[in-house]
Amino acid sequence: MYLFLLTACENAPYKLTEIQSAASLASEPSTRNISIISLIQRKKQQAAIESTFLRITSPERARQLAAICFEKTADTVFMPFDLAEIALAETGGHQLSARAVSGRGARGVWQLMPVRARSHGYSANDMLDDGKCAEAAVRELYTKLDMAQGNLERAKKYYCGQGPQATAYMKKIRRIRKEMVAELTLMNDKLALADPESRIR
Repeated sequence: MYLFLLTACENAPYKLTEIQSAASLASEPSTRNISIISLIQRKKQQAAIESTFLRITSPERARQLAAICFEKTADTVFMPFDLAEIALAETGGHQLSARAVSGRGARGVWQLMPVRARSHGYSANDMLDDGKCAEAAVRELYTKLDMAQGNLERAKKYYCGQGPQATAYMKKIRRIRKEMVAELTLMNDKLALADPESRIR
């Protein structure tokens, strides 16, 4: 068994004075107009994620993790891209390994600290399971979204922590998002070229 040691951000909890409210998962927000986000859009994101993941891991693993990003964000305020970019920021440099462990003990593709995993009902070893790790990451992102008063970009920064490291992490997230959007645009362009009707238009 191989463990990849990382020196990435840690999703440590904030001081009580920095937390504006503590809404429970039972009252997770659902105000991002989820109903108007089509299944087709989500599926397109899944395909773009798989293509992006394929650059750094095996085809089977890229397909599996892209499917997890789609499935675990279903019926949430998040999109597949949201979960995928955190995975890439956390363990993209280690082929998205489920066995990645940071110097401080964060585990899995989405790098949850044991204390944060437990706060969401999971054990540290559960983080070695991609599906459970993704579920815990979604719950952690909800916690950070609450702290960020609904600002998703800030929530992703909080996922990392605080200070200069978190600021650098946010820049990395933005770069990853641009790459995935570019991949999605390329895929859409290819589809348009393959469609005779779109060429007529």
